[in-house]
Amino acid sequence: MQTGNLLLLLVAMVAAAYYIGWQKSLAQARPLGGIRHLESLPFYYAMRAALWCAIPALVVLGAWLIFDDAIIQNTVMLSLPEDVRPATEGGRGLLLSQIQNVASGALAADSVRPEIAGAAELLRGLRGTNTMALTVVFIVVAMLGGAWGWLKIAPQLRARQQVEKILRVLFMLCALVAIMTTVGIVMSVLFESIRFFGQVSPVDFLFGTQWSPQTALRADQVASEGAFGAIPLFMGTLLISAIALLVAVPVGLMSAIYLAEYAHAKVRAVAKPLLEILAGVPTVVYGFFAALTVAPFIRDVGESIGLDVASESALAAGLVMGVMIIPFVSSISDDVITAVPQVMRDGSLGLGATKSETIRKVVFPAALPGIMGGILLAASRAIGETMIVVMAAGLAANLTVNPLEAVTTVTVQIVTLLTGDQEFDSAKTLAAFALGLMLFITTLVLNVVALHIVKKYREQYE
Repeated sequence: MQTGNLLLLLVAMVAAAYYIGWQKSLAQARPLGGIRHLESLPFYYAMRAALWCAIPALVVLGAWLIFDDAIIQNTVMLSLPEDVRPATEGGRGLLLSQIQNVASGALAADSVRPEIAGAAELLRGLRGTNTMALTVVFIVVAMLGGAWGWLKIAPQLRARQQVEKILRVLFMLCALVAIMTTVGIVMSVLFESIRFFGQVSPVDFLFGTQWSPQTALRADQVASEGAFGAIPLFMGTLLISAIALLVAVPVGLMSAIYLAEYAHAKVRAVAKPLLEILAGVPTVVYGFFAALTVAPFIRDVGESIGLDVASESALAAGLVMGVMIIPFVSSISDDVITAVPQVMRDGSLGLGATKSETIRKVVFPAALPGIMGGILLAASRAIGETMIVVMAAGLAANLTVNPLEAVTTVTVQIVTLLTGDQEFDSAKTLAAFALGLMLFITTLVLNVVALHIVKKYREQYE
């Protein structure tokens, strides 16, 4: 039985364990005069039986899926004669791939050596046995766990405490998974970046002004060994993000103030959902809009007034990206402004302040921490955007602050460097991890600065 079917079966078994646990707790409470004589509510007895049914089975399934494939592959390789087994890890992978193709029917058995065909037959048999054994063990463990939880139901059982303890452990494990995932991402990027800086000087990377990761064909060409100066990428990222924020922050903030303070309830009920639809539009659609509509329009306007505008410009990408992140600023700011207590507004108005003065001197300072959070979210979204930049700003790593020229960003270059079949031992490929590390550090600095600003204004306001 496939893993998905096993999980569906487990859901049904857990529901059954919950039901019979509930019924047994009610049956034991009836002679005592009702559920008030039980140590816990029937819900906790039923939940305890369901957890005993689910958790052991899931642990067995997870452990089985982690180790079964490696054990089967090792068994298949050991069944081959010594002269057939490859000595290198790459050769072993190719041979296993060939055996798997024969076992799946993608490759005819008579087109390979008899030893490989025999290994493929063994692989099919082991996989079938493995699936059957997993199904049997999974069902037996789930049934035994549910039966144990059912048998232990008694009026004096402290089921609530046990269920809450199990749930606390599960919540802690979920939090630990999130933390360890973050640590793993950071460590993987960091270690690969260290390998990159072992081949390229960090000074050249951080302060170099030429980006050409491709190795030239001739020694007399520019960057014959590859140029990895990331300054043009950082400048392009900051330029496009700045343009996007110059569009999104004023428009989003002003629209939030209007919707929260001035708009009629009917207008707000229609305008806010329409504004938030922008957040659901795929970025590739924004990219098409920028490349086919905005960029040609900017070029035509520039030519009409005598400016030299590139067909792919930072201005086009920044404007469209700004439209894309307006909902991040507007929606969060609107919710924060609406959450400011009405008594603060009434007190300001009662002291003689106008509505605009109340918004500027009372509502806005109170909502500033949340507004900063929305702006930070919009900035992170702009820095990490890729598709719009690819389609509207191009791939040219130009060191310029002119928004009418073509530029590229860090995220675009990461995608470019890792596209296709790559070997993770060259400076070109490892440069993507170094760029990712710099991007991570940049967003971390943004968070620290935003938290400092929020803390400062919160202290002044309080």
